[in-house]
Amino acid sequence: MMDIIMKATTETLYMVFWSTLFAVIIGFIPALILTLTAPDGLRPNKPVYEVLSFIVNTFRSFPFIILMVIVIPVTRAIVGKAIGTTAAIVPLTITAVPFIARIFENALRETDPGVIEAARSFGASDTQILFRVYIKESIPRMLNGIILLIINLVGCSAMGGAIGAGGLGDIAIRYGYQMYRLDYLTACCIILIVFVQLVQSIGNALYKKIS
Repeated sequence: MMDIIMKATTETLYMVFWSTLFAVIIGFIPALILTLTAPDGLRPNKPVYEVLSFIVNTFRSFPFIILMVIVIPVTRAIVGKAIGTTAAIVPLTITAVPFIARIFENALRETDPGVIEAARSFGASDTQILFRVYIKESIPRMLNGIILLIINLVGCSAMGGAIGAGGLGDIAIRYGYQMYRLDYLTACCIILIVFVQLVQSIGNALYKKIS
């Protein structure tokens, strides 16, 4: 049992780590565009903002299990297979990108307008304001968003076990539910709870230190 649980835990950490990394990198781009083109942004552009906002909201509305099935052709094209731990990173990333993009956008747009105006008065360019004001001031809030993303992806990776993603969700379903092994189910739940609590505690400590 210990070997099975440890392997599943490693698979879950593997899925969560890579999908978080890819989602943060990819999601940062639409977040910047949404911030810049928003009505109160540096370069307001209503058509671009509305279209991109609609796309983000559309992908956010899909339940993960359904999205995982819909993107099977994309997953197979990228990874070469549709099931397994590595294959699960693709739908996990796709579901995480709009989530973190919206969080990053909100974090960036919460920047104090007074600080932005002060930077403008000193002759700062839009690029300088974006990187030295918006992003710099938003780092603690974006860190909180990443912590929320990790916790969300832990839940999604567990759900993905229902359709062959591997990890703790797969063990909980195959051994805990289908084979009526309460010990496996309990162990998986405890590990997930401990992991989420640990991530949240580390995130809170980092937020206080950065702030």
